[in-house]
Amino acid sequence: MVKHNWTQEESKTWREKHRVKRSYQEDVISSIDKLAKFFDKTQYGTLEYSEGVYPLFYLKSKNFDANKKNILITGGVHGYETSGVHGALLFMQNYATKYEDDFNFVCFPCISPWGYETINRWNPDAIDPNRNFYKDSPAAECKFIVEALDKLNLEFLAHFDLHETTDTDNTVFRPDLEKRDGIPQDLWEIPDGFYLVGDTSRREDDFQKAIVTSVEKVTHIAPHDENGKIIGVDIISKGIINYDVKKLFLCAGLTDAPYVTTTEVYPDSPKVTGKECNLAQVAAVEGGLQYLK
Repeated sequence: MVKHNWTQEESKTWREKHRVKRSYQEDVISSIDKLAKFFDKTQYGTLEYSEGVYPLFYLKSKNFDANKKNILITGGVHGYETSGVHGALLFMQNYATKYEDDFNFVCFPCISPWGYETINRWNPDAIDPNRNFYKDSPAAECKFIVEALDKLNLEFLAHFDLHETTDTDNTVFRPDLEKRDGIPQDLWEIPDGFYLVGDTSRREDDFQKAIVTSVEKVTHIAPHDENGKIIGVDIISKGIINYDVKKLFLCAGLTDAPYVTTTEVYPDSPKVTGKECNLAQVAAVEGGLQYLK
């Protein structure tokens, strides 16, 4: 839930610091338009901010088959997490067809386009979307996808929510959070490598392990710290921790899918490239789908 301590002027000052650095139209919508030849493209909302107007789109399997299981893929909940967006698009472009005999796909590749353009965790109202996925959310990014999923009215077998953990979590975003809310924030060691966040209420440890095994072929898995934790949370298994995602109103709690996972790629590692980060996201989805086939 949103609890701001900033004045209107402080919020304005924060917002003005964040300038557009890349193009949602050129990087994302252009790719979605190309994919519209192979998937049904639907506009599910429009974000109207002073910096620009952002149409929101999802892709859905053509010839949707009610006898197949439904898979939800989300990216760009935090716009600065680049491989979440481009990993989702890459999967839909080059890999989804491999699995269409077994699954229908619904993909929201970039939930937070202003965050994508400004390389930001929050939306322009200084709200973290990934704590606000509920009906009538104050974050329009969240409100629109909740409404879109209600309208689709589908049961999902699995939800893959594609994220990154970056060094800026400690250098930019947690310090901003401390300033905004007036609550001291602990900094944690940013793990060098890929890890997963499962749901404490829907534990499917073998599903998560299958994803880690798949990703390990592409990039390295994050080690736990000396206390057996990743970002302050006890590990369940190699590279796996759990949150109560519905209680925290995280994106992974959007549906009642029995199999849910939030990926966390570490793009600041000297051991990886941007391309490898995108492929790690693809490997995560593929590992989960192979387990579910």
